[in-house]
Amino acid sequence: MRLFSCLLVSALAISCTQPSTNSDNNTTLSDLTWPAWYTPKDTIRVMSWNVEHFVDDFDNPYIDNRRENNPPDNMDERRIQFAEVVKLADPDILVLQEFESSSYAQVLAEEYFPEMGYQVFGSQESDDWYMNVVFLSRVPMGIFYGYAVSNTPIIGQTNDDGSQAMQTFINNRMWSVDVLVNENYDFNLTGVHLKAGRGERNEYWRLGMINLMRNQFSKIKALDSDQNFLVVGDFNATPDSHEFQSFLGDSAASLRFIDPLAGTGIFSHPADSVFWRIDHIIPNEDMMPEVVPNSVQVFTPFSPDSMDFIADHLPLLVDIVASEQ
Repeated sequence: MRLFSCLLVSALAISCTQPSTNSDNNTTLSDLTWPAWYTPKDTIRVMSWNVEHFVDDFDNPYIDNRRENNPPDNMDERRIQFAEVVKLADPDILVLQEFESSSYAQVLAEEYFPEMGYQVFGSQESDDWYMNVVFLSRVPMGIFYGYAVSNTPIIGQTNDDGSQAMQTFINNRMWSVDVLVNENYDFNLTGVHLKAGRGERNEYWRLGMINLMRNQFSKIKALDSDQNFLVVGDFNATPDSHEFQSFLGDSAASLRFIDPLAGTGIFSHPADSVFWRIDHIIPNEDMMPEVVPNSVQVFTPFSPDSMDFIADHLPLLVDIVASEQ
């Protein structure tokens, strides 16, 4: 179904041999050497959660920020309650926004929920900021890449000298990785935390980031017309916003994404008194048939006050059938 390349991601090595033929669609599929810890799955669960300034206990000398330099006193209890939510949700892949680092994620997993078996950790961390987008996975990953060094326009905005306003400040908060679920099914997972804030400048800042993603996805799709994409995270954009609708693509677009919660009135923020949804789990049209019906949900195992203590956003879940439907 896909032509995989070989890459070492964290401690995971995925090697390739001669491509074989997938009789289902006559495309090539590289034979994979699965890591010893992995048994291929028939379904997987992905969880996305903005965990609000989730920092470790150590000061990074290269980042000067009050919250990172001096973590709040409630972090110990937040870690305990965060771990309880993760254990109850039981995701195979966990994508976190506003999380300090993948190293921290690995230590946290080993200390608070080792029984869950997360093996792969990744992010593309900022050189000068502490809120990043991080993943933990117990499913093998393939090629990981990010957008950090790319400049994107703040559309319609100019600098004082009249030149096009551009930014590369937060493009590290977008990355993509191939998820290798079994020998017949994979998908491209993208984690995002787009620019916060209301108003035209912030909206067009987000739109520049969105256009960069869609352009990259289109290049991938040109190589594989059946490519599955799943984009998750904090878009800082509501379902009816111009930038979010641009991300989905209109009926004439060759690459279209589907919002499974469109029209449901399901909200995710703020956690103690939700009134809008800026957190999203968005498959493309090709992947939508593999999304288990009604599995995209906001996960609230505890009271609103308890969830808000952990983070000001609520987590989202999706279950995926790992075979073409």
